[in-house]
Amino acid sequence: MPHPQYEFANGTVNSCRRFHSIPSLQRAPCGPRTNVETYEGQRSANQPREVQKRTFGSAATHIQRNPAYSELNSDDVSYFRSILGDGVVEDEDRIAVANVDWMGKYKGASQLLLLPKSTIEVSKILSYCNTRRLAVVPQGGNTGLVGGSVPVYDEVIVSLAGMDKIISFDKVNGILTCEAGCVLENLSTFVENEGFIMPLDLGAKGSCHIGGNISTNAGGLRFIRYGSLHGNVLGLEVVLADGTILDMLTTLRKDNTGYDLKHLFIGSEGSLGVVTKISVLTPAKLPSTNVAFLSCNDYTSCQKLLLAARRNLGEILSAFEFMDHHCIDLAMRHLEGVQNPLPASQYKFYVLIETTGSDESYDKTKLESFLLRSMEDGLVADGVIAQDISQASNFWRIREGISEASVKVGAVYKYDLSIPVEKLYDIVEKMRCRLGDNAEVLGYGHLGDGNLHLNILSSKYDDNTLAQIEPFVYEWTSAQRGSISAEHGLGLMKAEKIHYSKSPEAVQLMASIKKLMDPNSILNPYKVLPQSVL
Repeated sequence: MPHPQYEFANGTVNSCRRFHSIPSLQRAPCGPRTNVETYEGQRSANQPREVQKRTFGSAATHIQRNPAYSELNSDDVSYFRSILGDGVVEDEDRIAVANVDWMGKYKGASQLLLLPKSTIEVSKILSYCNTRRLAVVPQGGNTGLVGGSVPVYDEVIVSLAGMDKIISFDKVNGILTCEAGCVLENLSTFVENEGFIMPLDLGAKGSCHIGGNISTNAGGLRFIRYGSLHGNVLGLEVVLADGTILDMLTTLRKDNTGYDLKHLFIGSEGSLGVVTKISVLTPAKLPSTNVAFLSCNDYTSCQKLLLAARRNLGEILSAFEFMDHHCIDLAMRHLEGVQNPLPASQYKFYVLIETTGSDESYDKTKLESFLLRSMEDGLVADGVIAQDISQASNFWRIREGISEASVKVGAVYKYDLSIPVEKLYDIVEKMRCRLGDNAEVLGYGHLGDGNLHLNILSSKYDDNTLAQIEPFVYEWTSAQRGSISAEHGLGLMKAEKIHYSKSPEAVQLMASIKKLMDPNSILNPYKVLPQSVL
């Protein structure tokens, strides 16, 4: 069947407007369990499993409130009003929103929301909280997935939403300097109007803050082209736990004087300091963008297609995303306005490829030649290239909307794993074997980065389901020398699981740094590191 809305721009594939169609292969039946799969069974049958009652997504050991923290009183509120005025929020409805993450999985009991509008105000807040030993949770757009941006107990919430100014933009070098509360999508619009783009792009770009992106070292859809924020952030301004303002807001591309301290704060999830200002390098916006939506019959073909794309598309390859057919089915059921680009048949895997370059005719021809060759080699079963912005947006809406669609089912257990590409999909198959008909298991993510988003959908959160998932998912990932957090961070959900990815020596060194920089441990407590090392 033709796809009337999609075709090659130059007509090189005649009137048949699709590449090819090969019957999809059936998934192999579940095989015997490996030694890795038996780890969970080796736990003592008498060992109790406590579930953190406020975190329905991880079998974290219940964390007691640290008795060393003070409790908020009226004098504290009066002080904050003296420096913030109407930036002190005690309204129960507004605080209730800030107390809960966007999925409704993590819920705190804070009684106070502070909205500073300057670095000086943040400094005064932290200095006072450190003296009083009031615990603080920094909050940006609250779009995280691991409970890192909401209170666990009664921590004071410090929202950076009021610090949303663009300070400067260097139009020659493409260097943006802004405050931490700027929404990523607003920054993207600003720099695109100047002929540049942000080096990261996320599905949550409409609500996430750049400060939060940096604090979690967010990866996203452009990582394969532009790398991590460690390579794109040039400078930071950070307020330390005692209120000290650490000015590292350089815009220099090269600076080899001493330790590059900004890297301590990129990915530290607000546990070492509160990021207030950022300078970031933005790449030039290239005039030619092409997006293809392809299908593959097996995961091996996806891997080979990635290698072929790196070799043949080279400098113009800007995204390589993969999804299994469960993701496509979910998106079609729960996302409004999307259309299946390949409706004629169901395939096991789908790949979205984006290229960006400076020569539209050359780039398009290069992509079309690559896809035709991939079809002839049997790597691609079917596929289409977007012919306009609307079609390209539809392709991206499917990929970016999977996370949104998943929460509409009911309960969703989300895992963000970094695994060697050749083994990346194995955990999806193993989890389907473990869970059977009790849950729907989805696998998708940034294949070019070796980053799998493992989503497990169920009608409700259930301890028995969770016990089938954890700790197996962490043990298996560790056995592959992978990471239990590729880009989402550790937050509360995985703070006690860090040992699956980091050695005891590394964790102890992190704890030493935390104790040095935040001796009263007021910044984002109970997150990132196990309580036992602090």
